[in-house]
Amino acid sequence: MLPIIATPKYEMNVPSTGQTIKYRPYVVKEEKVLLIAMETQSDTAIENAVTDMIKLCVETPIKINELTNFDVEYIFVTLRSKSVGEGIKVRPKCHECDTENETSIDLEKIRVKNLEEQVDKHVKITDDISVDIQWPTIKNKLTQAERKTETDMIINMAAKCLDVIYSGEEILNAKDSSMKDRVAFIESLSSDHFAKIVEIISEAPNLSYDLEFKCINCGTENKIELNGLADFFQ
Repeated sequence: MLPIIATPKYEMNVPSTGQTIKYRPYVVKEEKVLLIAMETQSDTAIENAVTDMIKLCVETPIKINELTNFDVEYIFVTLRSKSVGEGIKVRPKCHECDTENETSIDLEKIRVKNLEEQVDKHVKITDDISVDIQWPTIKNKLTQAERKTETDMIINMAAKCLDVIYSGEEILNAKDSSMKDRVAFIESLSSDHFAKIVEIISEAPNLSYDLEFKCINCGTENKIELNGLADFFQ
């Protein structure tokens, strides 16, 4: 029987909670699933592969569906840095001539932007009605049908990020309401109140990396900010 190679153990902190979790690097059979998903260019397939990999590699019990999107992205990038190396190649386009430039980024230098910002997630709708907003989580990720158009995507995300609704003396947990009812509530808002909710969601922490490169075609010095998981695996 061939020997089984032992994998090292590491620790990291979950950005939103500070919880210390133990994990191991992923191995080839697990990476294969991710690579196949990336080849499909399906956001849903990639998201599922990422969450499945986290479930396999994180040894500390965690409720993955309750993690924020930026938690999941950070955990995955940290896993990747220990699994296949700290550097990955991306192909950003020059802002001057649109030429793709292959360059490397250091995964160890990726940070979670806006993590320390104190964002007021309470929105007053009327004298009697107000809402609390939560950051997007894996549990409330959008389905393909909910991403049908950009407008559908924004409305559905706002509905899924409703946390608590205050109506007079009544306190309602949004999760106890159907998605249809939450969408109806969002669609009943004024443009100003809807814009405020969307603004809060847009201020959620996210992965960030400042990338600088000189275009191989026109020589222009480029400075861009990579945001979110998709930007790091172009």
